[in-house]
Amino acid sequence: MTTATAPRRNSSGLARDIELLELLSSTEAVEAGGLGVMRVAQLTGRDKAIISRTLATLADAGLLDRDEGTLNYRLGSRLYAIAGRTAETRMVREARPALRRIAQMTRETTHLCVLRGGNVLTLLSELSPHEFRTTGWEGVTTAAWRTPSGRVLLSDWDSASLAEWYREHGHDTAIVGPVPPNAAGFAVLTAPPESKAVVTDLPSLQEELARIRSNGYALLDEELELGVVGASAPVRDFSGRIVAALNVSAPKVRIGDRLTSLGRYVAAGARELSRSLGAD
Repeated sequence: MTTATAPRRNSSGLARDIELLELLSSTEAVEAGGLGVMRVAQLTGRDKAIISRTLATLADAGLLDRDEGTLNYRLGSRLYAIAGRTAETRMVREARPALRRIAQMTRETTHLCVLRGGNVLTLLSELSPHEFRTTGWEGVTTAAWRTPSGRVLLSDWDSASLAEWYREHGHDTAIVGPVPPNAAGFAVLTAPPESKAVVTDLPSLQEELARIRSNGYALLDEELELGVVGASAPVRDFSGRIVAALNVSAPKVRIGDRLTSLGRYVAAGARELSRSLGAD
């Protein structure tokens, strides 16, 4: 007796849609700012009317954008958003054991941070095992120019993009939303002390980013919180782009005289995490 099997789902339509998406990610499509219906039909060998309907459907779903001037289609914002969320989810999954390992080795609080406009968002925090420890910033955003993680995240930007970013965000408030509670009582500073301020304007930011590129890490010495020091280093994806910053923060009384060594250690940890994301 034969057992009836469920009919296979017809995936030929999906396969054809994926073919179009891949075609619109090609070098020709990217350099031309998209492709028109006629060119897509020519490259795929498919009927122009069918191609037109399919591209319009994908555009209605947000997976493609259509240029109203040229009528060319290109990959859409929704597709990039899905890809971005997928990449970030993988990064968080890979980073969690790495943060735990670094927190155990340094015995200090460890963070994974990403850039959100003018701010740094802490995606993950692994707290120090010490009772006297720094703040866990998970889910909190801070002004990027005030933190070593923010500066690391900006360190591969070109000069024009950086200048435009600084004009808009160079004087943002230090903390967005409520300050997370901290049992050790470290005070968050509304402005860095003059003697501690590393970034005061665009030229000083550019100088700091050059130091980060040279050293491979950024340091913090009581700029954001009184009595707190830290180190951050870039995490890169398969393309070599900086996608996150790995950060370790600690009470100055415990690690202040070893801050440069901490920077080197964090940089090594960030490189290891980058390799797990496909970076060379």
